[in-house]
Amino acid sequence: MKAKTQRLYLVVGAMVALGGAAALALSTLGDTATYFYSPSDLVAKGVPDDAIRLGGMVAQGSVVKAGQTVRFTVTDFAHDRPVSYTGILPDLFREGQGVIAEGRIDRASGVFRAETILAKHDEKYMPPEVTSALKGARPSVGKVS
Repeated sequence: MKAKTQRLYLVVGAMVALGGAAALALSTLGDTATYFYSPSDLVAKGVPDDAIRLGGMVAQGSVVKAGQTVRFTVTDFAHDRPVSYTGILPDLFREGQGVIAEGRIDRASGVFRAETILAKHDEKYMPPEVTSALKGARPSVGKVS
């Protein structure tokens, strides 16, 4: 076999291997991807069956603690969604702050059952997804603390 033919087989084999690895990675990523929604997105698009990220602001006066379970409302100032979380909250979690909750919506009650809560880490930061979701609903999003 000539050197030119060997190189051709090597390049074709490498491309097939790369294509297979990419297909495997994409199929795995598709199964574990978590999509971001604001409360208004849930109203407009409907309630998905998959795990999602719900983002917005923790509504003032909505946090109720009962042992390890915390109930609160996430708002984007246009729509609200009740959330229930059992576990230890981040230290920076409080009313009026940005939050992203990961979990699923209970279709029977409409309550978002969070498995993870992410809170902003300083006074000027807000997750980009939350900022973009709130831009249309409230003009001074960056000034919320």
